[in-house]
Amino acid sequence: MTRIGPIALSLWALSVYAGPAEEDRFAKVQITTEPLAQGIHMLSGAGGNIGVSSGPDGLLIIDDQFAPLAEKIETALAQIQPGPVRFIINTHHHGDHTGGNAHFAQQGTVFAHHNVLKHLQADDTVSEAHWPVVTYQDGIAFRFNNQNIRVIHLGAGHTDGDSLVWFEDSNVLHMGDLFFKDRFPYVDLAHGGTVRGYAERVREALSWTDDNTRVIPGHGGLANRTDLTRFLTMLEDSLAWAESMKGQPKEAWHQAGVPEAYKDWSWQFIGESRWIDTLWQEMESQP
Repeated sequence: MTRIGPIALSLWALSVYAGPAEEDRFAKVQITTEPLAQGIHMLSGAGGNIGVSSGPDGLLIIDDQFAPLAEKIETALAQIQPGPVRFIINTHHHGDHTGGNAHFAQQGTVFAHHNVLKHLQADDTVSEAHWPVVTYQDGIAFRFNNQNIRVIHLGAGHTDGDSLVWFEDSNVLHMGDLFFKDRFPYVDLAHGGTVRGYAERVREALSWTDDNTRVIPGHGGLANRTDLTRFLTMLEDSLAWAESMKGQPKEAWHQAGVPEAYKDWSWQFIGESRWIDTLWQEMESQP
């Protein structure tokens, strides 16, 4: 499986600030644009995939990657439609999804779940300029660019503040980091994440889709219902395997290894060993 170096190397730098070395690291990143439906695009670069709504009401974006990429993202957006970003939706608090908040919030308004604000406020490397202005508990709805856009919090999964964004009329679903296409996910147990909850969130989101749904993963290429189903199967099989290993020392888990079908789901940040550690910790903390 092809690995995307900039994403793997920078995904987990939760600080939105970057020194000269990090600026150099982002210098070669290119922002690519993929049209998904009328007025809906996906931007990819380094960090979480960005969803874009464009049209007569202006621009709305879902996540904004890292701070050093803000101007490149702005340039890519201008090629879709000139003008400032009016609304920014954060799918969760990690810096590869919220790093550009301060830049885009100069002319737009940032929306996120209550827990995104809580986690950003607790991070002393993040300025107040990055904090969401509007927060919600279960979700919020936009009627924007002739689209019904539902922002939905289903409960803990990747973190305790995840949101999915559903373009109902165009059948496009932005999963945030509740979906890593064809790779083991990062489950942020320290910020309320849970593997069992993750699987439940994906299962519910999958029920909204059909064979024509275009799915934007947090990381990886554009996906569809089949891809999301395969991801859910991996989560379910991993949990079943973990349940079968309960009571054995962690060393035995590593010696046994994950089911053979998922040996190639490892990548630079979440390899088989770290995925096993995550599953073991889940079983230990939630018997």
